[in-house]
Amino acid sequence: MLDLYLSPSCASCRKARFWLQSHGVTFVEHNILTQPFTAESLIKILEKTENGTEDIISTRSKLFRTLAINVEDLTMNELLILVTENPKLLRRPIIMGKDHVQIGFNEDEIRTFLPSSYRRVELKHSKTSRFQTNEA
Repeated sequence: MLDLYLSPSCASCRKARFWLQSHGVTFVEHNILTQPFTAESLIKILEKTENGTEDIISTRSKLFRTLAINVEDLTMNELLILVTENPKLLRRPIIMGKDHVQIGFNEDEIRTFLPSSYRRVELKHSKTSRFQTNEA
């Protein structure tokens, strides 16, 4: 089971929800604006990222620019408080599985959340379609 953290007005979040639904992937949806993260849940996400806060903070957001902060200058505790109080600072969607997290919507990367048996069938179908197209 996946956890999909989103905000309803986010276009990438809607794409991720639609993609997961259309591929039959079971998930629990969390609205980060009405159900903000706890410090503990943010730590779990950060543990699964490759680049830590760089992966989850939306430095291009209006809020980030308005706050005029330097994430590098914050302690981990200060950062956790900042993000729990300002969930719009997070890049969205956040898709979290047992061993993997994806920040933002990327159609190629989201496939890692599909069961391997599903991916094999999809790959086989893709190869067959490409072969038939090349013969035409």
